[in-house]
Amino acid sequence: MAGRIPKGFIDDVVARTDIVDLIDSKVPLKKAGKNYQACCPFHNEKSPSFSVSPEKQFYHCFGCGAHGNAISFLMEYEQLEFVEAIEELARLHSLDVPRENTGGGKGPQKAYPSVSREQKQSDYEMLELASKFFQHNLKHDHNSEKVIDYIKGRGLSGEVCQRYNIGYAADSWDAALKAIAKTPEQKQQLVDLKVLTQNDSGRTYDFFRHRVMFPIRDKRGRVVGFGGRVIDDATPKYLNSPETRVFHKGSELYGFYQAKQANTNLERVLIVEGYMDVVSLAQQGISYAVAALGTATTPEHMQLLFRSTKQVICCYDGDRAGRDAAWRALENAMAHLKDGVDLRFIFLPDGEDPDTMVQKEGKDAFEQRLQKATPLLDYFFSHFVEQLDVTTDAGKSALLAQAKPLIEKVPSDYYKEALSSKLARLVNRDVEKLNLENRSPVAEVKRQQTEFQITPMRRAIGLMLQTPALAKEIPFIPALAKADLPGFATFIAIQKEILDAPDISSPVLLERFREAREYPFLTRLMGWDHQILEDNLVKEFTETFKSLQDSYLEKRLEALLIKDKTGSLDKEERTEFVALMAALRSH
Repeated sequence: MAGRIPKGFIDDVVARTDIVDLIDSKVPLKKAGKNYQACCPFHNEKSPSFSVSPEKQFYHCFGCGAHGNAISFLMEYEQLEFVEAIEELARLHSLDVPRENTGGGKGPQKAYPSVSREQKQSDYEMLELASKFFQHNLKHDHNSEKVIDYIKGRGLSGEVCQRYNIGYAADSWDAALKAIAKTPEQKQQLVDLKVLTQNDSGRTYDFFRHRVMFPIRDKRGRVVGFGGRVIDDATPKYLNSPETRVFHKGSELYGFYQAKQANTNLERVLIVEGYMDVVSLAQQGISYAVAALGTATTPEHMQLLFRSTKQVICCYDGDRAGRDAAWRALENAMAHLKDGVDLRFIFLPDGEDPDTMVQKEGKDAFEQRLQKATPLLDYFFSHFVEQLDVTTDAGKSALLAQAKPLIEKVPSDYYKEALSSKLARLVNRDVEKLNLENRSPVAEVKRQQTEFQITPMRRAIGLMLQTPALAKEIPFIPALAKADLPGFATFIAIQKEILDAPDISSPVLLERFREAREYPFLTRLMGWDHQILEDNLVKEFTETFKSLQDSYLEKRLEALLIKDKTGSLDKEERTEFVALMAALRSH
């Protein structure tokens, strides 16, 4: 397995990236003094508090506290892993990502997934090959005529099958094994990716057999897994790829990539329950449907959709299972509700699903149903009212106990206020008396800002992070890393990085410490506005460092003095004691 990405390459790709250009391509920025600003993409706000500094190559939201460099932005905004963010930046600069051929070591291998870029790329290529194999089977297997008749009977055209790359897994134990696994290494890879499987006795055979195959693509269009549907009465009706090193079902939505391809501006997304629902809707011209992959709609799904579209409609069967799924979707959406996003719910008649419904009534009539979908506000309380008698004190207290924790999760000021007002009316209380905790990101960051005090040590570290050239203005004293004064080890580590690479920039310097325990604290110091004039920076920094050094020297001298009085100083400690006394007398 190839090793980690070289530190020098990460430094280079960060240094090449203009964070203003990067963020502006995704969140339009406006000039505001020496910086740029926008409404924060990570929380809901009416006036801009998201600031991007071209000088620091750093972004910071004064509302929710989000902050970081170019890599951090891509990881948060695009929901990428660290390595994927590096790869994306490299792609923007037309660079290939190198890997170190090392088997161990410290650093990124501990903090990030151990799967190398080369391994992942090979996995995506192997899954794409499997997808093409299943597509080939659809036309050339001995069962092709029967399978194609089934697909046509479901109302699907060749064009839609091609758009979603629908295929067929042969009614065989080893068709994929023989066709794709050319070497023992490929055989093991296909087992790892669950295209093949092994039983307890070690026999290897095809995981999918005699099923219509639906390749699952991630948001970047790469095949990461499969869903297979039977064409007869076999069970289970649907069989999905298990979790693998490249497939995490709670993060992927079937059809999302195709929906983005079909809609330049994805104004609306319809969440349905099955693969066949997605493709049947697409067949009728409704190209914005997606499906969860054999699991409930997760918080990650909702976060992805709320960043990608203005309206999300959850469409479920009207039975108990469908209503339970809808409620789980609502619960998972609450912490990600944004101002300007419309979340709605619709339930189909008993015995119907989107596939059958759209084929019966066509696109126009089905979309008219969607227009009548129940808004979040109404669905939220109707769910409780159906179960509780809110005309009684017991029902009102139960409503308050069940609804209040969900409302407290909501970051949107509008939705939180609207839900709180309606809850207050239903329980006959004033909103102020509900004692709703404000757990929004904005409230949390204000609490943290109150608690985060700029101590002399934080001041020195923050100044050196933001202006690396300051490191050479003071002596480098490695022994201070062992000083019994919180922060000195971090200070010395940062100073050493700078002295080893005198031209290092602030964002590159910060990136060197991404895996350190102190990284969150360092990012806050990078965003700190020290308000010191440039002409005074050196003086402020050196004086701060001198006061820290003196504090340590005095503390150490006091400890040695106590030992001296008890006669327990050894030879080295006595030498240190004499040197410290001389140093303090010279101040």
